[in-house]
Amino acid sequence: MIAGIDLGTTHSLIGVFDSGFPTLVADGEGNRLFPSVVSFLPNGEPLVGWPALRRRAIAPGETISSVKRLIGRRRGEVPEGEGQTLTGLPGGEVRIRIGGRDWSPEEVSALILSGLKRSAESTLGENVDRAVITVPAYFNDSQRATTRRAGEAAGFKVERILSEPTAAALAFGLDRLGNKAKIAVYDLGGGTFDLSILEMQDGVFEVLSTHGDTRLGGDDIDAALARLLCERMALPPERAGSLRDLAEDAKKRLSVEASVDVTLPFEQDGANRACTVTRRELEEIARPLILRSRESCIRALADARLAAGDLAEVVIVGGATRMPLVRQLVSEWFDREVNTSQHPDEAVALGATIEAGVLSGAVRGVTLLDVTPLSLGVETFGGLMNILIPRNSTIPCKAGEMFTNAVSGQTAMRVKILQGERELARDNWTLGEIDVPLPSAPKGQARVGVQFEIDADGILRVLARDVVTGTDHVLEVRGSVDVADTAVERMITSSVENAFEDMDNRLFTEWKLKADEILPAVAVGLQAVGSALDPAEREAIERLVTEVREALALRSTNGLKRSVEGLDEATERLATLLLEQAMGSQ
Repeated sequence: MIAGIDLGTTHSLIGVFDSGFPTLVADGEGNRLFPSVVSFLPNGEPLVGWPALRRRAIAPGETISSVKRLIGRRRGEVPEGEGQTLTGLPGGEVRIRIGGRDWSPEEVSALILSGLKRSAESTLGENVDRAVITVPAYFNDSQRATTRRAGEAAGFKVERILSEPTAAALAFGLDRLGNKAKIAVYDLGGGTFDLSILEMQDGVFEVLSTHGDTRLGGDDIDAALARLLCERMALPPERAGSLRDLAEDAKKRLSVEASVDVTLPFEQDGANRACTVTRRELEEIARPLILRSRESCIRALADARLAAGDLAEVVIVGGATRMPLVRQLVSEWFDREVNTSQHPDEAVALGATIEAGVLSGAVRGVTLLDVTPLSLGVETFGGLMNILIPRNSTIPCKAGEMFTNAVSGQTAMRVKILQGERELARDNWTLGEIDVPLPSAPKGQARVGVQFEIDADGILRVLARDVVTGTDHVLEVRGSVDVADTAVERMITSSVENAFEDMDNRLFTEWKLKADEILPAVAVGLQAVGSALDPAEREAIERLVTEVREALALRSTNGLKRSVEGLDEATERLATLLLEQAMGSQ
C-alpha cells in the first residue's frame, strides 16, 4: 500500500487506494483534514493536528503553524512569524525557537507527517510506510529534497515527490479529456500559489509550463483580515496574531454570506469585543493579494506559447479558491467558467492517491511528466552561466557537456552548479560545488565531463568525470538553497527586466576572453617576426591593438567586437609568418 499525501500549509491530508478507488482517510472523529500545526506542551511533548490547532489560541508562542512557508528559506528572508520566534545564523536555514529549542522546518514537517501516518494506521489497522508527497510546482530542488527527508524521518519510504497542480489534474479526471487537450490548474492554497499548464496525450500528462509564488496564499488574506479586526475592535496591532483563527473563520463564512459578526469574548477588561465585516470589505483587502497571481497566469501561458482560448479547462484548487472574488477574477482572466467539480481542499490529496495507485500498479494507463521551473547550469571561465538544462524542461531528464582547463598547468577544476535565468553566474543562485583534481596539462588539454540528472522527484544529481583518469565525482544537491518563494519570482522578473543588459554583459565577457587571448599572442608575434611585416601593416596591427585596449577600458561591447574581429583579420599574415618560422626551425 502506497499512501498519497498532500502536505499543506494550513491542512494536510492522506489517502490510499482501496478496493479500486482512491480514498481519503479520516481520523477517529471523521475529519479528513489534518491541521498542519504542532504545539509543544510545557514538558516538551508535541501535540499535532487538531489538538495543536485548539491550543494555538491560548499558547501561540508554543505553537508552530504554516511551517511549509519556511522550508528552504534562510535567516533574514522572512519576518518574525505571528507568535513564533525565528532564529538561525545569518544566511543559514531559518529555525523556529520553541521552549528553549530550535526546530528546523524539516523537523516540524516530519512531526506533521508522523501524525498523519499514525492517524491513517489507526483508521486502516495496518502499517502505512510508503508514500507519494505533493509539493508546490514552484518548490525548488532544495525544498523538494527537504520535503523528502521530512517524509523519511516520519517513517515513510518516499516513492515520489509530486507537483500539486499535476496531482490536481489527476483528481479532476482530466486524463479522460481528448488527446492533446491542454488545461490550466490554478492552485491557491493556504500558503502557496501555482499556475501550471498541462497537456494530455496518450495517457501522459506533460507539464508545459509553471509559474507561481510560494509566499502567496490564504494565510496572507487571513493576516490582512486579522489586522482589520484589530482596528475595528480597538486592539493593538500586535494582537493580530491571536485573531488569525477568528479571521480565518470569518473569511470562510463570507464565501457564502454577505456579512458576518465577529466576537472576541473574555477580554482582560471583562468586555466582549465585536464587530461586523462585510464581503465587500474582505474583497477590498484581498483583491491586491489575489491580483498578484495574475502575472503568473500570463507568464505560464506565454511560456507554453498558448492563448487562454487554447485551453480545454481551467481548474481551480486550494481552499482560498472558495472565495467568490477568486473565482470571478480567474474566470475573467481566462475568459471562461472555471472547473470547480472537485473539493478544493481535497483535490491535490486525491490526485496524490491516484498517483500512488499508478506506482503500486492499481491504476494503469496514466503517466506524469513534470518540468523544472528554473534553468540549471555551471559557471564557465569569465563568470558566465552555461545552461545544461533549460527552464521548463520535462523531467526526469539528463544533460551533459565537456569542459577543458582554461589555464596551463591547472591542477583542479571547480564545477560550480547554478540555478537561475541570468547570463552572468554571479546573478544566479549557487546550488553546490565539486572540485575535480586534474593532472597538470597545457591549456585546453585536460577534459572534464559534467552531467546533470533530474529524477522524477525533481532531485538534482551532478556527475563530474575527469576523462583522463576516469575518476567520478558525484554531488546530490540536498542542502539549503537561496532560491525560495518570492525570490524565484524575482529571478524570472529580473531576467526579463535585465535581458538587454545581461546579454550585453555576456557578449562583452565573451569578446573580452577573446581579446585576452589575442593580445598576448600578437605581442609575441610582433616581437618574433614583426620586422618581416610592411611598416603600414605593422602600424595597422598596433592601431587595432590600441583600439582593443580602449574598448576594454570603456566596456564597449560593439567597439570590442569590431576591433577584435579587425585585429584577427589584420594578423593573418603575422600568423602565417610565425607558422613558417616554426616549421623552418624543425
